[in-house]
Amino acid sequence: MLAALDLDGARLSVGLSGGVDSVVLVKILAGLRAQFGYALSAIHVNHGLSPHADEWQAFCVALCKRWKIPLAVERVRVRKSGGGIEAAARNARFQAFAAHAGGVLALAHHLDDQAETMLLQLLRGAGVRGLAGMHEVARRSPALDIPVLRPLLAVPRSAILQFATRHRLQWIEDESNEVLTYRRNFLRSRVMPAFGELFPAYRETMARSAAHCAEAADLLEEIGVRDGGFARDTAQLNCVRLRKLSPARAANALRAFLAANSLLAPDSASLKEMLRQLLTSKADANLTLPHDGAVLRRYRDSVFIVAAPPQKMRSPILWKGEPLLQLGAGEGAIVLSGRARGARVSALALAAAPVSVRSRTGGEKIQPDANRPRRSLKNLLQESAVPPWERSRMPLLYCGEQLVWVPGIGVDAAFQPAARDISLFVSWQRLHYTENGKKRALHDGSRPRSRTTKRTPR
Repeated sequence: MLAALDLDGARLSVGLSGGVDSVVLVKILAGLRAQFGYALSAIHVNHGLSPHADEWQAFCVALCKRWKIPLAVERVRVRKSGGGIEAAARNARFQAFAAHAGGVLALAHHLDDQAETMLLQLLRGAGVRGLAGMHEVARRSPALDIPVLRPLLAVPRSAILQFATRHRLQWIEDESNEVLTYRRNFLRSRVMPAFGELFPAYRETMARSAAHCAEAADLLEEIGVRDGGFARDTAQLNCVRLRKLSPARAANALRAFLAANSLLAPDSASLKEMLRQLLTSKADANLTLPHDGAVLRRYRDSVFIVAAPPQKMRSPILWKGEPLLQLGAGEGAIVLSGRARGARVSALALAAAPVSVRSRTGGEKIQPDANRPRRSLKNLLQESAVPPWERSRMPLLYCGEQLVWVPGIGVDAAFQPAARDISLFVSWQRLHYTENGKKRALHDGSRPRSRTTKRTPR
């Protein structure tokens, strides 16, 4: 698998629990560093759930020191949630990985893990995306913005144990693996051995089914993107298009729209209710549907995904000639320079008074067309279909007390450069986040643009 990837010069981090699977993975990847040219490090997450947690941490520290592998250790607090202690520990672990991982993260999941995952998803009533299980190479993850590799995913655990024994490796045993109240442990201890008696190749056949489900899920997502018409050029999902689809295809389009914006799919009942509200609520309804740390909102029969309720930036922010004027957390920056893209502003006109960026207060007017009268910003924003929740957070560029530029609307006629004027280019670049910290998009303009996702070969 590694041979198919370009890892030369990459920073490869391995999740190291101290168990046999992760120890074997570190051993193998350490031996392949020279061949593939990556820099290897490890991450150990101390969950603090076991009385032996500090001993496991010490073991990992000693192992990495002996093998000359840099190790990052992260202590986390596991807060039990609705998904149970296992899900809470997994979430805490991935947050730690996100904080310490380099360019690529490698995890030690194996063929037995894949079979268990698929069966657990089946018992939860998951669709084809859930039944696809894990991928050897995953470039899109709910918790991480970096590729996740699982080099041992096609390897049964018995082969991993044989490798560890043959190379006289040491590892730790987690006593919680014997607790049968954990569903995965129950499957591993009671159910899978029974499968093995009647179906010796169940691991391989279930992995093959998972691959079929992954192909079906990819196909459904492609159909959803086409039905929704939101790929590449817009972060909006048009409700008019959805109403023309069958219920199943409309639900699939909404699911694909959420996936394209890096949001998890809701369960079937929640998705159905979400779709019902989006398609049947009154046109003037102030519809807000929280989901996965973001909010779905509808405006003029289009669905938008937005972050937490906006807060106005501190106003005014004085421009002192810097090419990038930071606006504050989550609001990005104003780019104002002679070499950027954006709207053209006369440098001479801007020199007449101090230049600042302010929030809207109401009553603003601007004249983007010299042949038309000055107009209220409120009407221009309405005509441009800027959603109400976006209007209050838009940064406005002022020269003295004169409004110069509004994102998506244009430059006031008094500040538009003549033919031989020196021009500056102004744009709003926003780094948009959901409440749970997921990065959305870096873009110009007044509305978020969806980030298309690259499907990864399995």
